[in-house]
Amino acid sequence: MTTTTTPSPPGAPPRPLTRLGLCTLLLGAALPMIDFFVVNVALPAVESDLAASPATVEMVVAGYAVAYAVLLVLGGRLGDAYGRRRLFLWGVAGFGLTSLACGLAPGAWWLVGARAAQGAASALLLPQVLATLHASTSGERRARAVALYGSVGGVSVVLGQVLGGILVAADLAGTGWRAVFLVNVPVAAAALGCALRSVPDSRAERPARGDLAGTALLAAALTAVLLPLTEGRAARWPVWSVLLLCASPLLAAAFWRVERRGEASGGAPLLPPSLLGAPGVRRGLLLGVPVFTGFAGWMFVGAVALQEGLGYGSLRAGLTLVPMGVAQFGASVLAPRAVRRLGGRAVALAAAVHVAGLATVTAAFLLGSWPGLSPLALAPGLVLCGAAQGLELPLYYRVVLAAVPARLAGTGSGLAATLQQSCLAVGVAALGSLFLSLTPALGMRDALAVTLAVQSAGLLWLGALGLRLPRALG
Repeated sequence: MTTTTTPSPPGAPPRPLTRLGLCTLLLGAALPMIDFFVVNVALPAVESDLAASPATVEMVVAGYAVAYAVLLVLGGRLGDAYGRRRLFLWGVAGFGLTSLACGLAPGAWWLVGARAAQGAASALLLPQVLATLHASTSGERRARAVALYGSVGGVSVVLGQVLGGILVAADLAGTGWRAVFLVNVPVAAAALGCALRSVPDSRAERPARGDLAGTALLAAALTAVLLPLTEGRAARWPVWSVLLLCASPLLAAAFWRVERRGEASGGAPLLPPSLLGAPGVRRGLLLGVPVFTGFAGWMFVGAVALQEGLGYGSLRAGLTLVPMGVAQFGASVLAPRAVRRLGGRAVALAAAVHVAGLATVTAAFLLGSWPGLSPLALAPGLVLCGAAQGLELPLYYRVVLAAVPARLAGTGSGLAATLQQSCLAVGVAALGSLFLSLTPALGMRDALAVTLAVQSAGLLWLGALGLRLPRALG
């Protein structure tokens, strides 16, 4: 791939980020986030059209999620070393090509392989967005850009559900479920053209050498956690899934020892332990756990409750979430102002609003007519949840990135995104399994109430963490 500008040498300040560049980066970030969820509503059609087993269909989701999460830190590291603009361009191009491969898949296992490749392309693309924002902006411009990035993450999830329902229902030119992948191709081409003109280049001042042992161990540790959690429930927890989960802490410990030894000897570890030693990074990662696990769990159990409990079609279920997405975008725009006025207490405020939103949704389910509940009855609670998420996501990235030095912008961005994607998988597995296991005994409505209460407990912990944050968040 040729570019129209000369790459910046290591250590040179990047060109200022223009509005077109910011929009292009945000569009690039939206692509993998939308695709993480857009396929969910297409899975029944995929299973029928390709004569796939339920476990194979689950691998369509798991293959993407695992490849995406496992390679994010490596993608950030490659951007630090070889140029974030270059990796962004290759990631967007790869995403478009693998989306085409998904849309043309002749069989189920072809689709599984193409989805894994699509996850790998996403892992090259996404860390460059945050790293470029971090390297090419500062002060209030960075705060606004990070807030918009956070809003894109949440709105993309809702948009994925809605867009998937629309495309499958429309059956454009007889493409059916394939349209949810084929629509990515022209969008990726447009993003690639804009990126060639507008995205500035940046890289680490002293590019680090490769860390093959650390890369392999991190990939193995994350795979040992995420693959059983995303596939184990559908496969009824076979022996291999239990063995992998048991092996995961051993692999994580081995990875940590290798990274500590590498940094102590003056090497270039994939994930420097000193980065995790920064108090701001640790605080940010702790904030992210309840935010992302709860968000993913709610999106899963909410979709099941709307479609199987209330009898909504996929399109109506997606449209029901539109108020949440609109509120989330609006709140994210106001996030920098909230931080200026409240500092770290903005996190506690967001957690309180989120708990109130979940309580309102729960009351609508418990007190309303089941299964004849209208989407309008759920709208007030969803608006509160969306407003809270619109604050939580930008605050997470702001706290983490404020503590990351510019030379490790790609690595820090990859770490932040890895925690996000890992928690999304864990949230679906943990809260989804709790919900599905309680449903036979309690019924879907009461099982949903218990699950949302557990999510609320995590948000109360988030609020307690927010009260301990400093006034200035960077």
